[in-house]
Amino acid sequence: MKNLRFWIVVLLLAVTALFLHMRPAADQNPPSKPLSQLPVNIEGWPSIDQPIDQETLATLGAGDVLSRVYSQGAQTPPIGLFIGYFPTQRTGQTIHSPKHCLPGSGWVFEESSYVNLIDANAKTHRVGEYIIANGAAKQYVVYWYQAHGRSVADEYMAKFYMVVDAIRMNRTDGALVRIITPIASNETTSAARNRAEKFTMQLAPMLPNFIPD
Repeated sequence: MKNLRFWIVVLLLAVTALFLHMRPAADQNPPSKPLSQLPVNIEGWPSIDQPIDQETLATLGAGDVLSRVYSQGAQTPPIGLFIGYFPTQRTGQTIHSPKHCLPGSGWVFEESSYVNLIDANAKTHRVGEYIIANGAAKQYVVYWYQAHGRSVADEYMAKFYMVVDAIRMNRTDGALVRIITPIASNETTSAARNRAEKFTMQLAPMLPNFIPD
């Protein structure tokens, strides 16, 4: 199955390269705001921007990247937000799988699933959810790929839609959105999941200003 998926992705990227070669050289993206203007306080969660080292930025490639930690104080585990928006994927650069953006060095994936979340504006988003662990430490992760008003949890489907939209709209831009929160030793996994999902449902309606539909 993994080999089949690999060759499907290779085929999709080859088809994309062919069609993009035949299309105008630049994506026709609507205007959008820089991610740095995303609200620093979301529903009572103030935030602090986190620096991203040059090595990571070089790995991610040309795009607009935001890393923040939203916190309500010592009694509530914080929420980490990462967004990488890439205005074009024409040069062979594609959005990385969330596995590449999650902590390394001993972290392993324990559980994963796809779910539908309904945001504060009653729009449905298809997202992936993970539990990752490093020894006794655990974290809950919500992530999705967003492009052109569409939320996609599966990276292969995200590449498929990129091909379709490159042909249909002359656009290859897209983003990865990831929310992550620790599962505290004195709380249940359900509590951490609820925290991450509630934050996601408040954040999602704001994103079209920064990740254009």
